Amino acid sequence: MYRTAATRLLQSASVVKNSAGDRLIRFPILRTLISSSRFSTSVDPQTFPNQTFNASDSSTSSSSTTSSTLSASGDGPRHERKNPRAEYEEEQVRVLQASLRHVIRLGWSEDAMIAGAKEVGVSPSIVGSFPRKEAALVEFFMDDCLQRLIDRIGSEEELQYLIPSQRISKLVRIRLEMQAPYISKWPQALSIQAHPLNVPTSFKQRAMLVDEIWHAAGDEASDIDWYVKRTVLGGIYSTTEICMLTDSSPEFRDTWLFLDDRVKDAFDFKKTIQEAKYLAEAVGAGMGSSLQGLVGRVLQR
Repeated sequence: MYRTAATRLLQSASVVKNSAGDRLIRFPILRTLISSSRFSTSVDPQTFPNQTFNASDSSTSSSSTTSSTLSASGDGPRHERKNPRAEYEEEQVRVLQASLRHVIRLGWSEDAMIAGAKEVGVSPSIVGSFPRKEAALVEFFMDDCLQRLIDRIGSEEELQYLIPSQRISKLVRIRLEMQAPYISKWPQALSIQAHPLNVPTSFKQRAMLVDEIWHAAGDEASDIDWYVKRTVLGGIYSTTEICMLTDSSPEFRDTWLFLDDRVKDAFDFKKTIQEAKYLAEAVGAGMGSSLQGLVGRVLQR
């Protein structure tokens, strides 16, 4: 059917030249061709006069048609939507933040997380998205405390006027005071951190905390001393944390005295080690010069 219509259309066309000398194909009125075919169209054939077909017009028409099609299908520029994963992670943070307000009553537990989800208007089923539920809550608290400590370091100018030992005592105290509201439930948090599945993250978080405190104290060590300092401070932090759990003095006064003494002992020990090191170097240098003098006298003989 289509081939017959095309043949009739070409047979009835004529070739003419325009004023520029280009050859054009002129078609007759479309009414005579379409009336006998089985096509149906909504366009009135009377609106089409004798058409003149030019090859250059076809690309323009095709481009126009393509553009209109893209516009109609909505494939043009679109407004960027927020990543659904990012939105979901924001909801998780909101749930964990709200859950901390229920820890004092419900402990570091799934119940506290469910209560936090309800508080912020999120379905409690989101708690199932945390692989290690209680551990996720404790780890979120540790990260949040570290960030708050970093903010304090940047905002408190008085730290700059303290000697390194006082600065370390001050920063450890600031960090442990963040745990004071949860002191009755903190043994549970320590138990969660000590679980084999949670130990790697717990160790990493404490290492980052100790490193941040040493940097704030002005430490720039890069040799074996770097590891020694962080190991010692990590021990001081952990023992002070345990002391805090059993402290019944007003505002943990005994804990802070214990902390100051341990930091002082550590710096005195460091001073003793340095003095012994200098003594060993001096003795070694003296023995070296004596040995060199003895060898020289032997060779002279």
